Amino acid sequence: MNKFLSFIYSTRITAVLFLVFAMSMGVATFIENDHGTETAKALIYNAWWFEGIMVFFAINFFGNIFKYKLYKKEKLVVLIFHLSFLLIIVGAGITRYISYEGIMPIKEGAVSNKFLTEKNFISIVVNDGTDEKTPVHFPVLLSSIGGNNFNHKTDFRGTDIQVKLTDYIPNASTVFEESETGSEYLKFVESGGGGRHDHYIKKGTSEVVHGVMVGFDTPNENTIDFKTTAEGLKIQTVVDGSFFRMADQFEGFIPKDSLQSFSLLAVHNIAGLTFVIPSPPIKGDYKTISGDKDQNSNAQLEFDVTAGNETKHIVLVGGKYAMQPPTQFSISNLNFRMSYGAMQLELPFSIKLNDFQLDKYPGSNSPMSFASEVTVIDPSETFDFRIFMNNILNYKGYKFFQSSYNITDEYEETHLSVNHDFWGSTITYIGYFLLYAGLILIIFMPHTRFDFLRKSLQKLRNKKATLSTIALLLISTIAFSQEHNHAITEKQIDSALNANVIDKAHAEKFSKVVIQDAGGRMKPVHTYASELLRKVSKHDTYEDMNATQVFLSIQQNPRIWFQIPIIFVETGNTKLRDVLGIPHDQKYAALSNCFDEKGNYKLGELQAEAQKNAIKSKFEKDVINVDKRVNLLYSAITGDVLRIFPIPDDANNKWVSHNDLYKANFKGQDSVFVRQILPVYIQTLAEAKTTNNYTTSNEILEGIITFQKKYGNAVYPSEHKVDIEIAYNKYDVFKKLYSYYMYIGTLMFFFVIFQIFNNNKTINFLIKGSIAIIIALFLMHTGGLIARWIVSGHAPWSNAYESMIYVAWATMLFGLIFGRKSSMTIAATAFLTAFILMVAHWNWMDPEIANLQPVLNSYWLMIHVAIIVASYGPFALGMILGLVSLILMILTTKKNKAKVGNMIKEITIINEMALTVGLVMLTIGNFLGGQWANESWGRYWGWDPKETWALISIMIYAFVLHLRLVPGLRSKFTFNLMSIAAFASILMTYFGVNFYLSGLHSYASGDKAITPTFVYYSIAIVAVVSIFAYIKFKKYYKK
Repeated sequence: MNKFLSFIYSTRITAVLFLVFAMSMGVATFIENDHGTETAKALIYNAWWFEGIMVFFAINFFGNIFKYKLYKKEKLVVLIFHLSFLLIIVGAGITRYISYEGIMPIKEGAVSNKFLTEKNFISIVVNDGTDEKTPVHFPVLLSSIGGNNFNHKTDFRGTDIQVKLTDYIPNASTVFEESETGSEYLKFVESGGGGRHDHYIKKGTSEVVHGVMVGFDTPNENTIDFKTTAEGLKIQTVVDGSFFRMADQFEGFIPKDSLQSFSLLAVHNIAGLTFVIPSPPIKGDYKTISGDKDQNSNAQLEFDVTAGNETKHIVLVGGKYAMQPPTQFSISNLNFRMSYGAMQLELPFSIKLNDFQLDKYPGSNSPMSFASEVTVIDPSETFDFRIFMNNILNYKGYKFFQSSYNITDEYEETHLSVNHDFWGSTITYIGYFLLYAGLILIIFMPHTRFDFLRKSLQKLRNKKATLSTIALLLISTIAFSQEHNHAITEKQIDSALNANVIDKAHAEKFSKVVIQDAGGRMKPVHTYASELLRKVSKHDTYEDMNATQVFLSIQQNPRIWFQIPIIFVETGNTKLRDVLGIPHDQKYAALSNCFDEKGNYKLGELQAEAQKNAIKSKFEKDVINVDKRVNLLYSAITGDVLRIFPIPDDANNKWVSHNDLYKANFKGQDSVFVRQILPVYIQTLAEAKTTNNYTTSNEILEGIITFQKKYGNAVYPSEHKVDIEIAYNKYDVFKKLYSYYMYIGTLMFFFVIFQIFNNNKTINFLIKGSIAIIIALFLMHTGGLIARWIVSGHAPWSNAYESMIYVAWATMLFGLIFGRKSSMTIAATAFLTAFILMVAHWNWMDPEIANLQPVLNSYWLMIHVAIIVASYGPFALGMILGLVSLILMILTTKKNKAKVGNMIKEITIINEMALTVGLVMLTIGNFLGGQWANESWGRYWGWDPKETWALISIMIYAFVLHLRLVPGLRSKFTFNLMSIAAFASILMTYFGVNFYLSGLHSYASGDKAITPTFVYYSIAIVAVVSIFAYIKFKKYYKK
């Protein structure tokens, strides 16, 4: 028994559990992405073996309390940490088996106490016409892959009953399939409702198509009748019609009440219905197939139901949050009612929806927030409450949160999510509290592992100053240069541009004019002009003109800019250049190159086809990118983007451009002002250019700004905010920082290497000077984040670009903290920070400041996201230090073994400290996310891919930090190698979930992408380095 318990409580089992649990969840996220949440739950999340792992974890944690005597005073912190996970697992079990949730739709003005369950049930009711058997409802999770085992056996009045599931078709959709043995159908293609729709009308039947009765060989009369004769297909109608035969451009007439020969492939127009019959009648049948999981359509279940000696095949249709009428049938004198789908449960009180409120971002259709004004009606009390995102109603153990809505012309309906999980969430929250306390105390309390590492590092530093020998890292020197090669061959165009370059001082004034973008964000023209030029041409200037001067020139001379080659075309794509009609060596295309002589857009069909493919080729990606640039430039040339006129008293604070004034219904003097002010302003610019006197133009700008403040004051940004945003655009601090970090980091590496051979005052001064410069760059980095926070109005870590620059900041912060007495650590961190910022400025990340998604508009954004994203910094630091350690092992010789060995030891200690801090932050951040989810969605865990991969990362790094307790895995080589490999889980959490998976965190996602080739190169490099490092480690360090 002791041997068995020793095995169960062993650290080997702990390590195996960490890995198996992490791998299981990783597989589940891909299953969910490809086959849906229900399948992932059926196969993994709710499977007995997966829950067995969690039970095994609980037993292992409990046993380790006694094995390692965690009940002792000096180990109290670790005890708190382990107990917290026990409580979290217990809470999760209660939530899994006792709690329930669902959706509650309520129309405005209605009162309801009913909601639909989140779980699906198979319901069976049996009676014999006199008595009824107690109805049974079986909660089921059905998988779209593998088998589904549902087999219910019972009896009623001596008759044996069996209900067996024989087939399950998720997301069921009906399609027509041609076959020689099928029935005869007529394919009827119509374009009603703005799109093509195929109908297959069975011979001898009729079908209503957009209110028109269409029949095929039916005995009764229809509005349109098709009849099969020996001479071919005929048509007879009760109204007159016409047709157009495209092959010979023939236009024909179909008189009513007359049997006429029918022209296949001709476009017919009869009774307001436009249609084509593409072929003679065909043979085939309808069949049910599994459709797209994102359609959220109902599933089809097929059963064999046996009563006595009689069996019937029964088909049920149902799905999540859907209640279908039960299917009724009789077998062996017994009557059955069966259904599949949600059940309707009742609350012990009622809720009335008084008003549903939807707020949009100014001037757009994007929802900013939505809320439900409700009244809770209970026998004991009645009160009003406002439910909105991040503000839930919690009453009598039930939580209601604002899930979604449905607005039609007839009614407004709110969808409230309902959750009942008092004990599960309470126990879990106690576990969270202990977890936070334990993790924080691990960092600061004595007698902990972190305290031991801190003391060990201090001993090393006191013993001897660490020397660095990592010359191989210095190969990476990156030159960042910009060049303009906008070769304009048209002298006339060049002359016109030079003749109309606006004075920089006036352009500065114009840059402060506020516009409203398509998403409703208010921003100065400077921001839009900078984004436009950068996105279209990949540069910040053009022909010595800054972005605002370019934008003003476009407004003055739109026809000229139609001819100017300014649209960047990806390097090496000769096929795309052939489509545009430009030389293979030309970097830029003009807008005119994108249209043929008839005015047709050359990329239209190519772009539409490219968008259809989830995994896109390089050519398709380039087409999409160029198409975006074309649209941006086109909208600037047409003036649609210059939304500078606020509509007086508009409920949505909408602003319009000069082109859209007719939609705004301005009145009186305001109507005259907005119609004339912009053309007059453009005219004065031309005069000002010749006289070099911009007084009139400046006065007109003041008039526009005054008009904006008068009617758009509700959304007009402060002058201070506008100035900060313009300064932020001008200095573009993050784009400059990555090269500065790279230069100083590389120099500092040289200095540290030189220090090894000649340690003198000069080199020490240079190293200290480098550190001072890095600190100054870090302060610039901090200032840039603060400026972006002020400009955007929200914490700067809400999208991919922002979170990357924040991760870079956190990485540098922890590098400075852990490297206070380790020059090599600071240099390595500066190098890594430079790389992170460089990635942030790759093409697929957009630095544009945008409005928040409604769910992100919460104080939780600052708490949860800040902590969890900041944790990536220490993990990234651990990765680079692990790589440095392996390289140092490769560089070890007999002569330098002692010196390099001490360095490896120091780096490994710093590495473990960094990973410990990262794990503390990631764990706290992830479980804070659970609290945010509970406050926003009414449940703290939903197996969303982002939160799941964060948990996977926690498991993996917990495994890495526990390697020292596992026999055979305690070496510095193994630890440093695993600190590199473990970073892959962070990359998957941050990037992979967005690119390869889908879930609730879609507001942070990007397009589907093929894995970048540098990932494979990185794996190969790490593998080669690891092999050589292990050879040297085995030779010099392995005992």
